[in-house]
Amino acid sequence: MKSYLSLIPISARVHRRQNRMTQLCIVFAVFMVTAIFSMAEMGARMEQARLTGKHGALAFSDLFGSTLGQTLLATAVFMFFLVLFAGVLMISSSINSSVAQRTRFFGMMRCLGMSRRQVTLFVRLEALNWCKTAVPAGAAAGVLATWGLCAALRFLVGEEFSSIPLFGVSVLGITSGVLVGVITVLLAARAPARQAARVSPIAAVSGNAQPAKAARRAVHPGFFRIETALGIHHAVSARKNLLLMTGSFALSILLFLSFSVLIDFVDHLMPQSAAASDIDITSSDGGNSIDSALLQTLGQMDGVKRVYGRRSCFDVPAGLDGDAALSSTVDLVAFDDFDLEALRKDGLLRRGSDLEAVYGDSSYVLAAWDRYSGWQKGDTILIGGEELTIAGLLQYDPFNSDGLTGGKITLITSGSTFARLTGITDYSLLLIQTTADATDEDVAAIRRIAEESGCTLNDRRDQRNSGTYLAFVSCVYAFLGIITLVTVLNIVNSISMSVSARVKQYGAMRAVGMDGRQVRHMIAAEAFTYAVLGGITGCALGLPLHWVLYDFLIARRFPYAVWRLPAGPLALILCFVIAAALLAACAPSRRICRMPVAETINEL
Repeated sequence: MKSYLSLIPISARVHRRQNRMTQLCIVFAVFMVTAIFSMAEMGARMEQARLTGKHGALAFSDLFGSTLGQTLLATAVFMFFLVLFAGVLMISSSINSSVAQRTRFFGMMRCLGMSRRQVTLFVRLEALNWCKTAVPAGAAAGVLATWGLCAALRFLVGEEFSSIPLFGVSVLGITSGVLVGVITVLLAARAPARQAARVSPIAAVSGNAQPAKAARRAVHPGFFRIETALGIHHAVSARKNLLLMTGSFALSILLFLSFSVLIDFVDHLMPQSAAASDIDITSSDGGNSIDSALLQTLGQMDGVKRVYGRRSCFDVPAGLDGDAALSSTVDLVAFDDFDLEALRKDGLLRRGSDLEAVYGDSSYVLAAWDRYSGWQKGDTILIGGEELTIAGLLQYDPFNSDGLTGGKITLITSGSTFARLTGITDYSLLLIQTTADATDEDVAAIRRIAEESGCTLNDRRDQRNSGTYLAFVSCVYAFLGIITLVTVLNIVNSISMSVSARVKQYGAMRAVGMDGRQVRHMIAAEAFTYAVLGGITGCALGLPLHWVLYDFLIARRFPYAVWRLPAGPLALILCFVIAAALLAACAPSRRICRMPVAETINEL
């Protein structure tokens, strides 16, 4: 051996199994950043090609000066630092536990003459040694994922993604991924390296990571069993380890909540509706002049899956809040039963709305709503001598492009209620959903019948964006799945290594009479302490961050959008955190309980 640095590859081979999770964290961090920046650049190249074809020459810098470019860049940079921060905590926790388990090794090296500076350098170079395989693997996986996503967008989705590059290589994405891998490892190795350098040779050779601290007072179990109290005490007594473990849990929640905002962003950018039509037929005069018999005729034609209609009356005299003089006006829109049910399926109804009361011939209606509206559920409106009650509110006004009511009350009624109030039974708009195998000849036949009836047909089939929506949502869910996987693996690995660093303590407890069940409960209590504290910290930081991102990406672009507590994503990630803590406690518990007491005490 020419130098102590020659031990680094030897140590890597010996501790290959222990280092596997740390390397996997590096791979995931590099992969995520490479894929994020690569997809952002591919999207920018596609947009640049589209704008160049439309406006002529366009510089790449001009694209990032646009609103879309700035949004892509800002989101990618934010995710870069978020992943970097998460990676530092995850990898630092793993390295810290690895150093604690190899205290005797560092102590022996100190006894042989290695200085503190050399120990620090050894730990940092050992961490960088993992990057030799982890960083290229992560970058390659990111490039391959980008190619796969681009191919799926181009061939499966098509539409506006038909010009996206197939095998583009993003220098920005690869460079960002490599930087994340190297910087994350260097930052994560700083604290463990200093910790290893501070260990004295005598203490290290004895097998103790830190000088023994005299217990000033006994652990009081309080309402807990003694093994549960000891597990909680183990978790909170080591402040540095508690900070790293809690931070790992919290960062996982932060990452999950941050990426979940993108789901809401896509929902607002490309709203999907169960009542979305492929063909619209409107009256030539803009009134309710489409014969109701036409609906049955179209419903029996080839290529037609479903036909439903709407009726409307505008500026109808109405009395609000008991105004018998009818000094106000409202707009009335009649929905068929399918259209009404679609409001529920699309989640457009505010909580507490009673949709069932609106069906049939009733005196109940729905009202479009926004945050500036003064009307509420239960308010009454007088129309034509009849009193109508608002049974529910919509999340926004679907009849205005900005989603705001502008102070105008729009009431949605059933067809029967509308006919009773106005005496109108014909339609102003027919909406058609076509079958998957509908042909242009089928649409041409529908057009002929519509034109013979004096109506105008609008073919909207080329405006479908369900494939694009599915592509974006799939990408976001893929990243959420990766985050969840990293969360579970990191928690399992960190708690397992934390327990392994205390093998001697558990051996001593078993020697004085603690049975296997109590050991399992003690380790589970320690794991759940990290989970609870991490969950509280993650919620305290993640929810404000979720609101900030929601405001930046959604609320500023869609005035009707209102932030709500992300109960679903929050409950999901908390369940995964708890499940990960439970899973993390199982393996080390079984391993310690199966080891003989003498072997446990002598374990390094």
